[in-house]
Amino acid sequence: MTSAIRTPVKLLDLEAQYQPLRAEILAAITRVCDSQRFILGPEVDALERELSAYLGVAHAVSVSSGTDALLASFMALGIGAGDEVITSTFSFFATAGCVARVGATPVFVDIDPVTYNLDPALVQRAITPRTRAIVPVHLYGLCVDMDPLLAVAREKGIPIVEDAAQAIGATYQSRQAGTIGAIGCFSFFPSKNLGAFGEGGLIATSDSTLASEIKLLRNHGAEPKYFHKRIGGNFRLDALQAAVLRVKLPHLERWTSMRQRNAERYKTLFEDAGLTDRVTLPTTPSDRRHIFNQYVIRVAERGHVRRVLDDRGIGTEIYYPVPFHLQECFSSLGHRRGDFPNAEAAADSVLALPIYPELTMEQQRAVVGALADAVKN
Repeated sequence: MTSAIRTPVKLLDLEAQYQPLRAEILAAITRVCDSQRFILGPEVDALERELSAYLGVAHAVSVSSGTDALLASFMALGIGAGDEVITSTFSFFATAGCVARVGATPVFVDIDPVTYNLDPALVQRAITPRTRAIVPVHLYGLCVDMDPLLAVAREKGIPIVEDAAQAIGATYQSRQAGTIGAIGCFSFFPSKNLGAFGEGGLIATSDSTLASEIKLLRNHGAEPKYFHKRIGGNFRLDALQAAVLRVKLPHLERWTSMRQRNAERYKTLFEDAGLTDRVTLPTTPSDRRHIFNQYVIRVAERGHVRRVLDDRGIGTEIYYPVPFHLQECFSSLGHRRGDFPNAEAAADSVLALPIYPELTMEQQRAVVGALADAVKN
């Protein structure tokens, strides 16, 4: 590996994805504009059918964001004040924030230090008579070890709500992320593997009653119009986003394969550079399919390493620098540093590198070359 390679590399290059699809996307947007059907309607219905088929699930209900997917799911399950919801302390804020927004208390557990996902062994001891849901987060595009969670959920009669915001297309023992528990929640934020041109989300379930309740809740609880059975919200996906997602969905499997190829190339480049004793690479258990929404390494002296990469024009990000139990807004829960050591260690050392499908070998060499200079300095 040579330190002479100085190719700037964005963390995510959406332009590279957009240009080959530009004409088709603009035609889809024009189709919606010509129809003047902007909220729900046939475009959204078609997307839901196509996503239902892709995921292999009975019901795919589109919503306004991944955050609203979680919020509407908790509302549909009747979770509220006095209830507890068990989840990982290491995720994007929406996971815990939505629990608090319905008035429930998030109960945090530590992560597996290898996969960064919720540790199933810690869930059972966190269950109390007030536990109303378990929310595993399929972080970075890798599924949680679900069978132990399913066993305890069945034993206790507690529903599992999968936070699959980063994991569309990931699998656990050939089962699609987001289709294993009672409900699965997805995000179509632009940076996701299947990203919209704005906000969007999806709720997947095989339960017809839950699907009907979620459809009611996403439209202010109204059925028929202006007659409100429940207090819901405006969680509707707009037709423009649905049209864009319909163009992108047929390419998702190819893009996933390209991300997996890039992950394998990183592994080879890190090995060739002699860095595997200084950089911890992602691990994929044999019973899972990792879709690499993020490619996250662990490295000592992360601040120094990140500054060197930034100086070389290499984009990086930290997912996530502060676990939930140390966030100011959850200080009333009484946690302190040291309560969840694996999550805290991850928060202090993880670093996401560019992994998008169009990433070239030259760009990856530049990333690893810069990283080699940083850790060997």
